[in-house]
Amino acid sequence: MTTFARRFIGAAMLDAPTYEEVEADRAATPQALAVVLISSLAAGIGLKGADGGVAAVAFFATASIIGLLAWAAFALLALQIGARLLPTADTRVDAAQLLRTLGFAAAPGLIQIAGVLPGAKTPVFMVAGLWTVAASVVAVRQAADYTSTARAAAVCALGWTLSLVVAVVLGLVFGPTLSGI
Repeated sequence: MTTFARRFIGAAMLDAPTYEEVEADRAATPQALAVVLISSLAAGIGLKGADGGVAAVAFFATASIIGLLAWAAFALLALQIGARLLPTADTRVDAAQLLRTLGFAAAPGLIQIAGVLPGAKTPVFMVAGLWTVAASVVAVRQAADYTSTARAAAVCALGWTLSLVVAVVLGLVFGPTLSGI
């Protein structure tokens, strides 16, 4: 099994040592980006389904980009909240470390592709969302060197809530152009 596959699975399984490994490995940054892109593409496919055509491609692209922007908003907010608003005396985190760990925390988003199955969209996206939040809590806890899971959960709750607002606003802005799709 490749290092990337092992890390992908470890991150999805909420394995703290995997997040520590990713945090420390500067060479894992492209891998973390790949995980975010895979998750965003899975969301786009899962939202629209497998039907083709230009309109479907436009929807897929827009949904994937909104997913990517929502993740980026969350990562930026988690950095600011975790390092500035809710740090501990032991908090030592830089943007690259947190981006790597949060990138791998997007691994559960791969299951969003199963949204193409009849009647599966809502439950699949709910499970993917909750699983990704849980992974994000582990990622933040490890990257920010927190000893408290509750503190990491607070960072993620605030960050995900605010990034969800960003996603909704983007959906409202771009949604009308996609309504005919």
